[in-house]
Amino acid sequence: MAESNVIDGRAIAEQIHADTRVRIAALKARGIEPGLAFVRVGEDPASRVYVGMKERMSGQLGIRSETRVLAENATEEELLALVGRLNAEARVHGILIQAPLPRGIRAARVYAAVLPEKDVDGFHPVNVGKLLLGDPGGFAPCTPAGIRELLVRSGVPTEGAEVVILGRGDIVGKPMAAMLCQKAPHANATVTLCHSRTRDLAAHCRRADILIAAMGQPRFVKADMVKPGAVVIDVGVNRVPDASAKGGSRLVGDVDFASVQPVAGRITPNPGGVGPMTIALLMQNTVRAAERAAGAG
Repeated sequence: MAESNVIDGRAIAEQIHADTRVRIAALKARGIEPGLAFVRVGEDPASRVYVGMKERMSGQLGIRSETRVLAENATEEELLALVGRLNAEARVHGILIQAPLPRGIRAARVYAAVLPEKDVDGFHPVNVGKLLLGDPGGFAPCTPAGIRELLVRSGVPTEGAEVVILGRGDIVGKPMAAMLCQKAPHANATVTLCHSRTRDLAAHCRRADILIAAMGQPRFVKADMVKPGAVVIDVGVNRVPDASAKGGSRLVGDVDFASVQPVAGRITPNPGGVGPMTIALLMQNTVRAAERAAGAG
């Protein structure tokens, strides 16, 4: 198929940013500046890049952002103390703990320490519970929420659709399944959650009307695993060697785009698909947190 079957995540993210800018302007007219705090532990190169991208978008939209960096050898207690200080800061409406965290720090404990009303990443147990219960009052994790927006704004129907998700992680796979199986608009799908122990994985993939790859395996999904006309969403971010690239490596997705695109009905590119949507939903969640705080005040 031609380029027309590519879902442009950057363009759809810009639609969301346009709405977010309007909401930020309304808050600033009331004297409220949305604030987002990033917490990074250590100097992981990828983490530095990801936080930098989020900082830049915050600045472009008019969200005040700050980044707190702890040393690689910081203790869990030091990180929890920092989270506690950010929880107490009225001008901080959202807190994002950049993953991965160093060994020795229990991520679940750290995520649970962020106040649910500032948990714009959607990882606090209260927000996870609300997602599972179909309660829209919580914050949903940004990547699955971004994928849902991609589907909605691209006119992809989910009601009654066979959705196959590759990967059962807490950040994408599980929450994505929870979103799409709800008895709610833009959901009502029949969801299969596949993982490393799934038997005959390719057969499950070939049943999918919507195939979401989030397993962290470079170019894992091949053309013969995709039902003709299926919608393919590539979440993977994998660094692979490439002698022709600057630095000797480059990023690829979990889908072998070149072979799958001619088979798929719609497909996200990588980069330029899911990534921009994740950031757009993070910004949207932050503004929503600021609106709530203002309403409570």
